[in-house]
Amino acid sequence: MALKDKLRVMVVDDLSASRALVYNCFDMMGVKNLVAAKNGADALEALQKTPVHIVISDYNMPNMDGLQLLKAIRSNPRTAKTGFILVTGSKDKAVIDKGKALGMNNYLAKPFNPRDLERCIERVVGKLD
Repeated sequence: MALKDKLRVMVVDDLSASRALVYNCFDMMGVKNLVAAKNGADALEALQKTPVHIVISDYNMPNMDGLQLLKAIRSNPRTAKTGFILVTGSKDKAVIDKGKALGMNNYLAKPFNPRDLERCIERVVGKLD
């Protein structure tokens, strides 16, 4: 069984259109086991109930940005080893540096295409096929 058939992914973004874009990319990759959260608090609650292998999170969200979500994930023993990819349109190197310091596994700059996302994920979890 290929990794893409077993991989459990959470997509976190406050914009439904952005979540749909990421979902479409995963569909093109053949990854079907996806859950979504519209903000960091919902993501943390869902992760406590059903862990995933990797979180794909937007950086710019209200109340809890992607880096705050990452910090919360890393500080909880139950979720500390969850893969984390930050998606950002920010060109601020400090955002990426802080993400790396917090234990981010990879990041993806907006705009991106399905192949960019696939390569980014494969750097974290290995080949999907």
